[in-house]
Amino acid sequence: MPGRVSTARSSRSSAAVSHKSSVQTLNSRASTASRISSPYVETPEETPENELRTQVSSMFRDAQRTTASHRKLVINLRKIQEACCYEPTSKKKNKTGAEDFDEEQFTYEFTRCVLRVMPVKKSESVGERAIRFIGLFLRHANEKDNELIPEADQEAGIMVETPSTRLTSHLMAAILPLLTAKEKFVRYRSTQLISHVINSLEAIDDDLFQLLRHGLLKRIHDKEAMVRVQAVLGLGRLAGNEADGEAEDSDDDDSGAGLLEKLLDVLQNDPSADVRRSLLVNLPILPNTLPFLLERARDQDPATRRALYSRLLPALGDFRHLSLSMREKLLRWGLRDRDENVRKAAGKLFRERWIEDCAGTAEAEDGQEGEAAAGEAKPPSFSGLLELLERIDVVNSGVENGVALEAMKGFWEGRPDYRDAVTFDDNFWDTLTAEAVFMARSFNDFCLNEGNGKFEALIEEKLPEVTKLAFYLQRYITVLVEALKRVAAQEPSEDEEEEETVEQEFIVEQLLHIARTLDYSDEAGRRKMFALLRQSLSIPDLPEEVTKLTVEVLRGICASDAAGEREFCSVVLEAVADVHDTIMDEATSVDDDESFHSAKSVVSSDGSPSKSQKTEEEDQEKAIREIMVNMKCLHIVQCMLENVEGNLQQNANLVAMLNNLVVPAVRSHEAPVRERGLLCLGLCSLLDKSLAEENLTLFMHFFSKGHSALQITALQILTDILNQHGAQTLETNPALLKVYLKALKSGSKAPEVQAAATVAIAKLMLGRVISDSSPVIEDLLRTLVVLYFDPSTAHNQSVRQTLSYFLPVYSFSRKENQDRMRKVALDALHKLFEVQETLDDEGDAEAEMVGISTIGAHLIDWTDPRKCYVPGNQLTLGDEGSKKAVNGDVHLEFARDLLERLGSSISREEKKLLAPLLQKLHVSPASTHSLLREIYAEVSDAIDSKLVADATGRNALFKIHVSLGKIVNSLKEKEDDSNGLRESMRSSVNSRKSRESVAPSVTGEEEDNADKTELGKVKEGEVEEEDDDERTVIGGRRDSLVSELLSDGDVEMSGL
Repeated sequence: MPGRVSTARSSRSSAAVSHKSSVQTLNSRASTASRISSPYVETPEETPENELRTQVSSMFRDAQRTTASHRKLVINLRKIQEACCYEPTSKKKNKTGAEDFDEEQFTYEFTRCVLRVMPVKKSESVGERAIRFIGLFLRHANEKDNELIPEADQEAGIMVETPSTRLTSHLMAAILPLLTAKEKFVRYRSTQLISHVINSLEAIDDDLFQLLRHGLLKRIHDKEAMVRVQAVLGLGRLAGNEADGEAEDSDDDDSGAGLLEKLLDVLQNDPSADVRRSLLVNLPILPNTLPFLLERARDQDPATRRALYSRLLPALGDFRHLSLSMREKLLRWGLRDRDENVRKAAGKLFRERWIEDCAGTAEAEDGQEGEAAAGEAKPPSFSGLLELLERIDVVNSGVENGVALEAMKGFWEGRPDYRDAVTFDDNFWDTLTAEAVFMARSFNDFCLNEGNGKFEALIEEKLPEVTKLAFYLQRYITVLVEALKRVAAQEPSEDEEEEETVEQEFIVEQLLHIARTLDYSDEAGRRKMFALLRQSLSIPDLPEEVTKLTVEVLRGICASDAAGEREFCSVVLEAVADVHDTIMDEATSVDDDESFHSAKSVVSSDGSPSKSQKTEEEDQEKAIREIMVNMKCLHIVQCMLENVEGNLQQNANLVAMLNNLVVPAVRSHEAPVRERGLLCLGLCSLLDKSLAEENLTLFMHFFSKGHSALQITALQILTDILNQHGAQTLETNPALLKVYLKALKSGSKAPEVQAAATVAIAKLMLGRVISDSSPVIEDLLRTLVVLYFDPSTAHNQSVRQTLSYFLPVYSFSRKENQDRMRKVALDALHKLFEVQETLDDEGDAEAEMVGISTIGAHLIDWTDPRKCYVPGNQLTLGDEGSKKAVNGDVHLEFARDLLERLGSSISREEKKLLAPLLQKLHVSPASTHSLLREIYAEVSDAIDSKLVADATGRNALFKIHVSLGKIVNSLKEKEDDSNGLRESMRSSVNSRKSRESVAPSVTGEEEDNADKTELGKVKEGEVEEEDDDERTVIGGRRDSLVSELLSDGDVEMSGL
């Protein structure tokens, strides 16, 4: 153990007390601030080699090799420091060789080695190891020095100067000026070292604290992201000093606002994902920082979003401290994230962290003592699971498209212990709550849909059979109806009954969801369930969602053939008649009771007659009752029609329903009844083409005269009819497309109608319901392109999202679609240019618009022939060679359109924007040869006539001219080569003729005739193959040689 500090080596005593009024630790706030006086530091002059330098340098050299030896090296370096700074207590101790040096020399040598680390690049791992070694040594040295401080000074909370604190201050004073160095790696390493030291030490001198804070604050706006990352790592530790968010009183502008607020601003606005992620995991979790941290769940970087679910939220503690809405949002955002790793992290958080929070509370309430052994998993806690479902508000999040279903699907998949231990006994079904029934429903859905059927045995084992479930369903439907009647009879201010009704309705819905998936091969169970559902459907007070599920279960019980569909329709329509008669009978009985008492109340209390008043009230009540009857009956019919697929005319029940209920409802003067009747008529039209054609005019009338919601309904009906009955319906009614055009242009008045029309047209065009020969298809496509880039749709995200998918998919799906996109591209571009000029003239700063050059790049990309789908060739298009061999006529035609537009009377500014698009076109050598020559000639004429005035446009024109010139010249060379080959072949044939005519005849006149015939064939072949390429001519010669060899063989065989 070292003794006192050597007085001969240092003029400063280790026992000297700091002159600060208080100790500045990492958990207290700064009181003063100061500036760095110089922006750089000079490298210390080299001193002669000595024993101390050799030892310190060897420590740093060994530390760069591996981190495994850091602890040993730190201890050895500490011994050297003690030998330099402290008087030895005994002369018998092993000497290190540094006893002849003082504290100042050790500080110099240590700082000298640290400065050598600063220029090391980020990619070099030795820099990371060296900085870790420096931080570990400073921490170890400070701990050892603090052990020597008297307890009285430690309890007083006064920071005592030690050799290690002086070394730290000197080192930081040398490193701080490097924060403003020009070299980015120097700034990176210096910031990294300071941040590492801040995170390693427990306490820092007050003045040094302010210097570090000020220097790191400057680096949070560094142009290099790697520097900003290290700066926020250090400031994240200091941010706890300003937890209350108050700024310090100082003349420094950077201290005028709180450090925490500045870091939160960086968290929201820094363009680097690494900086945002570093702040996310290093900022203190406080009430005023938590909302900013949780909103990173919508960060654009997947790794940052995953860090929130895998690191921040598990470290947050009990999730029940979050609000209910925030829990639901975090769960929904995480489980529906587009990145698979984020979804996995969110699912793991739900099934491992959140369930443990609830399970621990449930065990404490149940009085279960004794915890699981270390390393042993806790047993399943279903009371904790029910509490977890309650904490995420399963009544609201457990409906269709709710996030609770997705969360429980991942839960059952990731927790096999809960899956195996769950039991659904009679007591469970007798005391159902919303959470319990949802747990059973989610378990049933998981076993049916996951694992390719390997979990279906669990359904047979754990869930009740059909008959028993029917009795449970009957009991809870009865409870629901009674609760609904109590709510109808109570005062409007009472809410407890309404909450109970909502829960009972949810229980019945979940039981019906389970009933949809049951196996009805058991005839007894099928009959029981069928009778129960038929009876329940006749209850007038049954909620709409329960009615819809009841009809769906009924359809599943009935057979799937035409006979089963007729049975299903007859049963549902009988229930409709019962509902109508029940409500009207109640109304009649009420009227009879009122007429019995009417004789006593002919005159009111004040002597005035009240018969007319009662008549008006009775008429009003009757009208309301009729509306309720019609709405209930129409809703049941709507649910039935959504589950019917057969022909309308072949089902007498449906025809009667159409004439007696739907048509009168469409003609009703009451708007709610008329709108629901319109929906039912649209569903009927899907079942019969003639009915659809008869009512197209009616649907268009509803669109032109109705409000926004009715217009959307009419558009959806028209679109479904066209998709169902084909393009012929559209061809016979061309006025239909005008409806869609009108809807597309209604963005300012009704953006939701515009969004619905965009989705509808996208479906019709992708499905080719709107044929290629339609005169309006180009107008529709042009309108969609303009809408996509028009700033007026910036706030209509439904339109933008639909078109961002539709436009590229439509273009790349067929060559014809790409050509159509090419035809409308320049007209759309001209329209958007006019829109941009209008915005510039009006000076509308809020309406931001994409640049015309960017829009042009999109249009060229959508018409790129290399990206077009080619049937049977989609696998080879990934090769560069295959892409070059694609026919590129569409871009050649685009170039022609651009040249024509540049030669027209458009403005000079528009020409400047259009001309650069020429160089982005793909010129394929596999295009039509004649078209290549034509476009090359047009481009040459454009250059000669100086069609484009600006330099950028001329460069683009020259570039496409060079590309076309290379291809056209190569075509000429190929033609010249083929012509030369033909000439050589012709000359060889002629020379052969001359040789044969000079040679004596061997076989006489017959052989001469044969030779003439053969030459005649060769000449004919030359004439026929004149326009073919080289391979054709060579192939013809090869065939003639083969025939000669065969003929010789035949002669020899005959000779034998």
